[in-house]
Formats: sequence, structure tokens, C-alpha cells
Amino acid sequence: MSLQSIPRNPFFVGKPVPPEHFVGRTSEIEAAFDQIYNRSHLAIWGGPGMGKTSFLEKLSDSQTWKEKGLDPSQAVIVLLNCESISPFTPSGFWQEVLSLLKDKLDDKPTLQADITKLIEEGKTTKDSLRQILRKLGKQNRFLVLLVDDYDAALHENKQYTHDEMEQFLSECRNLAVHCRERQYLSMIVTSLKRLNELGPKLNPSKSPWYNHYLFQRLKPFNDTEIAQLLGTLRLGTLREPKIRNAIREIADGHPALLQTAGSLLYRELKTGKTPDSQAFIDDFESSTIQIFQNIWERTDEVEKTLLMLIALYHLKGRLHQKKQFDLNGIDLIFSQRERELSRLEEQAVIVHQEKEQTRMYLFTSSIMEKWVIQQVWNTDEDSLKARQKVFLNLMSHQQAEKITNTIGWLGKHKSTFKLIPQGIDVLSKLLRGLL
Repeated sequence: MSLQSIPRNPFFVGKPVPPEHFVGRTSEIEAAFDQIYNRSHLAIWGGPGMGKTSFLEKLSDSQTWKEKGLDPSQAVIVLLNCESISPFTPSGFWQEVLSLLKDKLDDKPTLQADITKLIEEGKTTKDSLRQILRKLGKQNRFLVLLVDDYDAALHENKQYTHDEMEQFLSECRNLAVHCRERQYLSMIVTSLKRLNELGPKLNPSKSPWYNHYLFQRLKPFNDTEIAQLLGTLRLGTLREPKIRNAIREIADGHPALLQTAGSLLYRELKTGKTPDSQAFIDDFESSTIQIFQNIWERTDEVEKTLLMLIALYHLKGRLHQKKQFDLNGIDLIFSQRERELSRLEEQAVIVHQEKEQTRMYLFTSSIMEKWVIQQVWNTDEDSLKARQKVFLNLMSHQQAEKITNTIGWLGKHKSTFKLIPQGIDVLSKLLRGLL
């Protein structure tokens, strides 16, 4: 199992994956280049760690363009992150676009001078960009604007009011759909959720501000993509399927979790010694805690409560000898909250299975399930009282009382339980050579 022939760790943690190491997303990349070719627009969305930034960097790579049979020299590719514009303002956005565009035009000093003049004149607008797009078009070139973390443009701040947000989004739509310069622009944005779930409410008298985009969700990796990513570990034909399945139990197809698991495994196996399974477990959990915390904090109170109910439902089976939970009727609660549960599925937090005409919900990652159970355990009395209001919006008074008592009991007895996620347990035995 030695990896001495591999010069360095082939996994990337805490940073975008370089284009030459990018795995999968074949269909999504095809969709993006279709939109670019037609000078149309694309909205990519997916939860934390799903690879949105890596996806944009893949699109910005000249080699990727050549592989698609396109000439990258015809496009001016600008990649910016809205979170770098702090606080976000429309003027700051247009200025950043122009500044980055200028940096890409070293072979066009006259056009660079025009951009410099627009920036120095003061407040930049979408009309400033229109002028430059017009001049790009005359040179048979066009702008591919790749905008990461577009969520920042969809939240108000002290310098960015609701009215200004609506105006900015209207200007983006105008630039993409109505003005003549639209033929020289393709815009691809990323966000954590679908744009229509983030931005201002629709005005019945106007076209939706987001309907010029083709929407594309970044889903968890499928089996083929997981095998391709983990194949660089060279685990051998006997253990590879078992280890891959164990990692899938921990991370499902979540790209960031898979990169972390692969990186830690590589580090353990590179030494040529028997891997320290406990060190791997501790390192994986400490390296991924921010991902689960990010997911948890971005859910609303109803979604948090539903996740806690799913965790309790499955925890019941594991603790039945110590505590008989009464969770009768929980299936009905889930059936009445399919919209919220669907959103959690789209964020790759849970999945559903149909069993005996009943829809069952499971966590995609056993580590995420453990995280939620810990949130249940750490619910103090004040937090529990506050959550009771949410319970009463989801269930009867009797059910709410049962759930409240269950959570209170778990909090008092948490020291008597040691939860080891199934995938971690299997992987630990594999690393010790017990399977």
C-alpha cells in the first residue's frame, strides 16, 4: 500500500481544485460551454464545499477551452468573488469587473486606457461596462464574466439597500437581455441556493430578475466520480472497494469531504506504516467540523428541527435498550414538510428512500448525523424552551412534549453514549487490517 511513487498529495483541502486535477461535472461543464457559445447565462448553485469555485476555475482554464474545441483568445475571461467586495455595492461590483478586465487586456493598451478613464471618473455603472463591451465586440472578442459567491449581491448591508439591490439586479438583467451589447457577454454566477430563494420577491408587473439564467445544481459526486477521485490512492483491488464504501458512508459524494478523507488517507499511507486509525478519525472530524457548522448555521429553525427529528428517529433504534423513545407520528410530520426536506436534499444534507410505501430520510454523511445528534445533546434548557415554539408549528402539543422530554433526557445522559459513525468504524478496522 505504499504510495512512494506518487510525488505529492493529490488531494486539495481548503482551496479550489486546480483545473488539471478537476474531476467529474462533465454534464455541467457542457451546459456551461453551451451557454458561453450562445452568449447566454448560467446560475450554478450548491451547498458549502460542493466545488463551485473549482468549477469556475475549470471554466476559466484555457486548456479546458481547447478541449472543447473553442479558441480562448476570443474571450476575455474575468473571475471575481463578490465577497471580496466588502461591503458589497453595485458601484464596487462594476469597478471590480472593469479593473479585472483591464488586467486581462495587456495586448490592448488603448482599451486599457479607456477603462482607466472610466474608473477615475468616479462612480462606475453597468453603462461603463456597456461601453467596454461595445469596443470588445468591434475587435471580435467577448467577455465571459464568472462571478463566485453571488449570494453577497443578494443580501442588504448598511451601504446597500433593498431598493439598490432591486436596481442592481434589474441592471444585470438589462445587460444580459435587452441592451445591444448582450451579444458580447456571457455571465456565469454561483450561489449556495437557487437565486429565486435568495433575492428580492418578485414584482408581478415585471419579469423575474433571474429568468435570463439557465439553472444548474452541483450535486454530490456519483460512484464513477468518487472512484475517479479516490483512484489516486492506489489502494489495491482487494481493499479499494471496501475503503471507498466506508468513505462514502462518511462523506457520501460531498467533494470537500472526499478531498479531506483522501488527503488524510494519503498522508497515513505515504509513510508505508500501518495507519493510525484513531489519528485519522480525530483528524477527519477536526478538519471537517467547519463544513458541518456552516451547513447547520445556514439552515433555518424549521430545517434545524427537522434534522434533529431525523437524527432522533434513527438514534431510537441504536439506544432502544437504554431508552424507549415514543416517536409515533413523526412520519406524518415529515410528509407535511416535504418542501423544507426537499431543500435539505438539494443542499446534499439528507436523502430519501422509499420503503414499504413510506418515505424515509437519511443523512448523506454519518458525520453530519453525529454533528446533529451533538446539537441535540447540547440543547440547554433555555434553547429547548425556545425550540418548543418551533415544535408546536410542526406537531401537536402531545408530540412536542414527548420530543422535548426525549431531548432533555439525552442531554442529561450524553456521557453514557459513545457515537461512532458507521463509516468511521468500518474504515478504522480496514486501516488496522481487520477486514
